Amino acid sequence: MNHALYWLWPLLLLGSPLTGQEIVDATRLSGTIAIDGVLDENAWLDVVPLPYKMQVPLFGVEPSERAVVLLAYDDEYLYLGGKLYLSSASYLRPTTYKRDAMDGTTDYFGIIIDSYLDKENAVAFFTTPTGLRWDGVVWNDALTEANMSTDWNTFWDAATTYTDEGWFAEIRIPWSSLRFQDREGEAVMGIITWWYIAAKNEVSIYPLIPLNWGGMSGWKPSQAQEFRFRGVRSSKPLYLAPYILGGLEQRFELDETETMYLKDKGPVLEAGLDLKYGITSNLTLDITANTDFAQVEADDEQVNLTRFSLFFPEKRLFFQERASIFDFSFDGFNRLFYSRTIGINEDEGPVRIYGGARLVGRAGKYDLGFLNMQTAASEGLGSENFGLLRLRKQVWNRNSYVGGIITNRMDFKGSYNTAYGLDGIIRLIGDDYLTARWAQSFEDGKANQLFSTQPARAYLNWERRRYDGFSYNLSFSRAGSDYKPGIGFELRENYTSLEPKIAYGWLMEESSKLLRVQAFLKGLGVQNNGSKRTETGILSAGGQFETKNGWGGQCALTIDHEYVTDTFELSDEVHIPIGAYDFSNITGFAYSPYNSLVGFYSEFTAGRFYDGYLFSVGLNPRVKLSSHFELDGFYGFNHADFQERGQRLNTHLARLKGLYMLNTRFSVAAFLQYNSLESNYAGNIRLRYNPREGNDLYIVYNDLLNGGREREVPHLPFSSARAVVMKYTYTFRL
Repeated sequence: MNHALYWLWPLLLLGSPLTGQEIVDATRLSGTIAIDGVLDENAWLDVVPLPYKMQVPLFGVEPSERAVVLLAYDDEYLYLGGKLYLSSASYLRPTTYKRDAMDGTTDYFGIIIDSYLDKENAVAFFTTPTGLRWDGVVWNDALTEANMSTDWNTFWDAATTYTDEGWFAEIRIPWSSLRFQDREGEAVMGIITWWYIAAKNEVSIYPLIPLNWGGMSGWKPSQAQEFRFRGVRSSKPLYLAPYILGGLEQRFELDETETMYLKDKGPVLEAGLDLKYGITSNLTLDITANTDFAQVEADDEQVNLTRFSLFFPEKRLFFQERASIFDFSFDGFNRLFYSRTIGINEDEGPVRIYGGARLVGRAGKYDLGFLNMQTAASEGLGSENFGLLRLRKQVWNRNSYVGGIITNRMDFKGSYNTAYGLDGIIRLIGDDYLTARWAQSFEDGKANQLFSTQPARAYLNWERRRYDGFSYNLSFSRAGSDYKPGIGFELRENYTSLEPKIAYGWLMEESSKLLRVQAFLKGLGVQNNGSKRTETGILSAGGQFETKNGWGGQCALTIDHEYVTDTFELSDEVHIPIGAYDFSNITGFAYSPYNSLVGFYSEFTAGRFYDGYLFSVGLNPRVKLSSHFELDGFYGFNHADFQERGQRLNTHLARLKGLYMLNTRFSVAAFLQYNSLESNYAGNIRLRYNPREGNDLYIVYNDLLNGGREREVPHLPFSSARAVVMKYTYTFRL
């Protein structure tokens, strides 16, 4: 045996999950259930209620309100029923109809399912008193809020009713919407179910999961109760979803002499097809032709006061299902695969996707992911092909994996970029995890030496994944000078970094008004491999808190050293020159209870900034006018003053989002953004009619308006780009 593995073997055994957990046999229904939110069928009478306990704000006690929660199944469906009684009608919060609403003002009831029982990934289904549907996915054992996405959708049903006694919910999930492995008609899955009472900021849950992992504790697949379902088999569904899109587009572009803007206006007519097929009980194939993402919500504008590129999250549905399989991340936002490189040109915007295929699934202890897509030519780029193959295997215990990945980007002119990676996530002792990743990239015109560290990337991380008590996180990262992943994302080039963090957290007693408190000390050191100069050195100390009624915040003192190798611009008039800088500032954020109908989130930075001063503040107010109408705003202000150089920068960023919901099927969303740095206004209006899952009508209006049109010669047009499109999709379930 390898000497390193010999010494690690006892640790790997200690890291194995408990095998003594009793598997609960789920109740098979004796009759039929009508999904109407009433729960009056005799079939429900044979189901034993789950023993709910309060998780928040008081851990482990009986819930303040009575809940009768029923889990059952038959050959076709998994059912969850809830009789959620309230001692006062004033506690009921039916405040929104929005699909996939992340809204703390409304009550929620639902289920989280680790269908593969891999203790890492899960799908979730929730509803509210208004009967809306919320479905999403979690991965990486719900380590942080970043390991959750609501952009995943599937087929299922929910119905609710409410009276002065409380509210009543029925959820029905087809087995065909859950990918799982059955063994001769028997499947074991991890289950978590909870009820959130917004008026009390209270969560009742089964099984009772401690708050040791912070706010995401109730989402962790590793803590789910195992249920056995007999006589069920994973099916192989086939969904065909053709779409048709039509509309008008208008754009202004400079002529060849750059003396005037020319209008390019014309109709748009497109059609395409998406196909989803269960090749086996565990492998799902998605095929797309002439892919369109017209219905995707516009990205939030950002003001960039750094020398690095901005990172935007993926919102497109095609890339969502079991996206965690494709994850190959390093420190920060750096990753070997970043799906927004496909179909989005950083400078020009959307790029036509001719089509592609995506295969994801699980076979035994293996996770498999395959992706191939072809894009059209765009500004400065020819038609390109993007390919990816990912394979992971569960080893030693259910929280440990080893795997590999290959990515490729190429055009028809001989240009290519190929990268491979090897990685492992090992659960050592308790909540201690060791992550190791290695990658290399190869491209035309480079030496491409297999055993060289110049086109390579290395990453090593040891962390204790806990909120309470003593925790730590130590990361080492190195990227060579020739490492450039063609379909990845990198903030820096040719560097070595070390990032330590230690923290101590407290879960407060019942008598305290505080729910949890944590103090932390963290640092970051980044050295340029070429010059051997420290480019960034950061030391930050601070603390965070959350109260039992929902208030929270954080404050930290940061000491920063930066060496700027190339002058970078904050605006046309303000720049940061080459040189070394030492400065310090105070940063923080605060938020009001999310269950309040009127609330806010705010953040600030104040102090030195390179060779000047910076005051930055952001305020995100929200107001729930009714269950049908809500407003959400943002205002950000940055004031940077470099007195010695006589430069000053003031930026304003404002967003206003309005949402009107007639019911769970019809909604209109309006979105207006203003960015003073670019002097433009971006508008988006999106109407959606969704009578059932897979049947969608969208009407979308986008506009980009220029402010201060006289600031350039020739004068800017009133609108640089404008479009109104209608898209209709109908899904055939075969």
